[in-house]
Amino acid sequence: MIKYRRVLLKLSGESLMGDQGFGIEARMLQHYAEQVKELVDLGVEVAIVIGGGNIFRGLQAKDSGIERVQGDYMGMLATVINGMALQSALENNGVFTRLVSALTINQVAEPYIRRRAIRHLEKGRVVIFSAGTGSPYFTTDSAAALRANEIGADVILKGTRVDGIYTADPEKDPSATRFETLTFDQVLSLGLNVMDTTAFTLCQENDIPIIVFDINDPSNLGRIVQGEQIGTLVA
Repeated sequence: MIKYRRVLLKLSGESLMGDQGFGIEARMLQHYAEQVKELVDLGVEVAIVIGGGNIFRGLQAKDSGIERVQGDYMGMLATVINGMALQSALENNGVFTRLVSALTINQVAEPYIRRRAIRHLEKGRVVIFSAGTGSPYFTTDSAAALRANEIGADVILKGTRVDGIYTADPEKDPSATRFETLTFDQVLSLGLNVMDTTAFTLCQENDIPIIVFDINDPSNLGRIVQGEQIGTLVA
């Protein structure tokens, strides 16, 4: 029984680093490719938004004297590189994909056209959205929220290093407790960091649930789409 038929999976660029401090680790690409393939085999339509923090983060720019807007565009290009790597890993596992870019780079990615992206999903292709929103000052969280709304996703699945949303950072505070479910208003009133404010508001206004879960457990994605309570649901 599939609960979520069309999902948007949000991955951080840092998640591709694995045990390295930088770049892309082949083991992590394979880890994600196998999990996404499981969803496709279940008949789930999968879109992916991946960050670029393992290569370059726009907010780093000011520390190196690069103008913020220029730095944000550099960060968008980093997400295209990650998208290309993930596309290769998926296709090596027999999954049909389309890499879509919000910036025009015809040699490596399709331009983003909403109806075409939806058609790819309907045909069972995994759509990887890269280059964020195509505009500076927006994070890949915002891109995930925007694309999820545009394609009519049933849920945003935000893969992290921890198994949900806690009262505090569980990696720093061992007494932190995990929430199983939260409303959007509770997240705001408690000041919890789920997504940036722009992205979170977009989900709240359009009633798109968010599930924050541990991406490192290879069984979690398949269990979530089949309706199991994994991680923390914000709805």
